[in-house]
Amino acid sequence: MFSGSMVALVTPMHTDGAVDWDSLEQLIEWHIQSGTDAIVSVGTTGESATLNFDEHKAVIRFTVEMVKKRVPVIAGAGGNATREAIELTFSAYHGGCDATLQVTPYYNKPPQRGLYAHFEQVAHAVPLPVILYNVPGRTGCDLLPETTGALAKIKNIVGIKEATPLTRLRELLPLFPRGSDFKIFSGEDGICCEAANEGLIDGVISVTANLAPAQMAAMMRHALKGEAQAANAINDSLAALHTQLFVEANPIPAKWAMQRMGKIQGGIRLPLLPFAETHQAPMEAALRQAGLI
Repeated sequence: MFSGSMVALVTPMHTDGAVDWDSLEQLIEWHIQSGTDAIVSVGTTGESATLNFDEHKAVIRFTVEMVKKRVPVIAGAGGNATREAIELTFSAYHGGCDATLQVTPYYNKPPQRGLYAHFEQVAHAVPLPVILYNVPGRTGCDLLPETTGALAKIKNIVGIKEATPLTRLRELLPLFPRGSDFKIFSGEDGICCEAANEGLIDGVISVTANLAPAQMAAMMRHALKGEAQAANAINDSLAALHTQLFVEANPIPAKWAMQRMGKIQGGIRLPLLPFAETHQAPMEAALRQAGLI
């Protein structure tokens, strides 16, 4: 059900920080028409940390309504408190989402048994597919392969997004070879093509897809079919963009680039700030290289 290029969608905002519903509707339609395989609503790229609960739930409901079942909608519903994650997951379930993305509890730095207990409780509380999300560089904790293997035995835990290097994906391959019911997704745009060419992943949950949805979708289709040469050619055109999108904290660069493309306004919420001027020329060059401006 979940594979290919899945966008970690930004939450567009007006310059005062209010959610820009018109732009969000237009982005959703653009992604569907461009071949994006699934939409992740209010993940960490969608500024889940600075949207309040009512906004968080409203953006997810709006996304489901606009998508109209044309592609899966995966709700960012994680949190560093298990009860909050369960509340958000219930909301996603009642809102008609197809799955939830559950980030490892950030800042708390729980031990592996705490991570297991957290995800187990969320999965048992709500009958909705769960995709785990491991991003140690942002959360301060690392969901280890043996813990992932134990969690995969829970019926509705169906996959993991790994924002980790290729070495971790290679560690997971013996546990979950291509074709397994439990799916592996890369959360690193810069390595996802190589990972797919190696048969390590079933897809990518992508920041780059916010700007280049058609290119990312085509690249992943080629890579997952074993058409490495065609996949690499597209990835080469996006390589500079993969890099520039992370020269400051995500989604600062993505939002500036999307504004430069005329897709959204410049709103972003503190403590994040607009993209530094020193980075703007390299980002423009990357956008041109990708054929986006």
